[in-house]
Amino acid sequence: MIKIGYHASHEQFKPSTLIQLAQSAQQAGFTAGTSSDHFHPWTTQQGECGFAWSWLGAALQATSLPFGVVNAPGQRYHPAIIAQAAATLAEMFPERFWIAVGTGQTLNEHITGGRWPAKAERNARLKECVDVIRALWAGETVTYRGLVTVEEAKLYTRPAINPLIFGAAVTSKTAEWVGNWADGLLTISQPIDQLREVVDAFRRGGGVGKPMYLKVQLSYGKTKEDAQQGAYEQWRANIFPNAMLTELRTPEQFDMAGELVNLAEVDNMVHISADVHQHVAWLHEYKELGFELLTLHNVNLQQQRFIDDFGQHVLPALLT
Repeated sequence: MIKIGYHASHEQFKPSTLIQLAQSAQQAGFTAGTSSDHFHPWTTQQGECGFAWSWLGAALQATSLPFGVVNAPGQRYHPAIIAQAAATLAEMFPERFWIAVGTGQTLNEHITGGRWPAKAERNARLKECVDVIRALWAGETVTYRGLVTVEEAKLYTRPAINPLIFGAAVTSKTAEWVGNWADGLLTISQPIDQLREVVDAFRRGGGVGKPMYLKVQLSYGKTKEDAQQGAYEQWRANIFPNAMLTELRTPEQFDMAGELVNLAEVDNMVHISADVHQHVAWLHEYKELGFELLTLHNVNLQQQRFIDDFGQHVLPALLT
């Protein structure tokens, strides 16, 4: 059965608020959760950014939902630390935690002062990090010198069952690459033909039979105008191609880029509607592509209305 997740956006809400929203989502019938993992928000308008790994332990304790997080090991995070953090959560909450890994954005990674590598090098570094993480989970003592360096690291607390490692991919090229080594695919909503290309590429690259998760960007409000305005205020700087999103350095730069965006452009990249039946129709298209988890990110600030109305009208139509 498909799972429907609630996305906890640390860029938009305080961690304490997100705990309450996660609990409310479970009560409304959501069956999973996901968390962002940023150091900076995308824009100054969003204005928050708590530490995801502290929050995940609290969220797993405060609910009975499984949770996942999107992480970029290799620059801001050393892979041995991510291996330890994920192993600790998986030991405390067996089979309720998964991690998706990607190459990150300079928005978050540049804070350490290191050079921001080109995409090909970031891909190679990510694969090295995944190999280090898996070796540590297997109980090995790891010394490694490549694009990342590890010196005599060994995890003494490991879970009985290791978390799944999903590959985060937006383009079909990256999806085909992660199909070869990831336990599954995590991608984001986009026009259905483009998304189908991502799915096909993942399977072509070695992902046949592996689970696929989708983060759906939507905006739901009391009226279509409310939903549009909320999406425009909070998410207009996030609709650019991934190659651009990974290169801007500060929330202020995203603010400036967002000033060039109009409402119609946001509407093309975010599912905006006040009609729950329209949202059901959009989500059914994704369900038919074979995704096992649809995690819903309502990009505006009206979270409780979204949780309540989707719990009453949308989730029953998808979970049957």
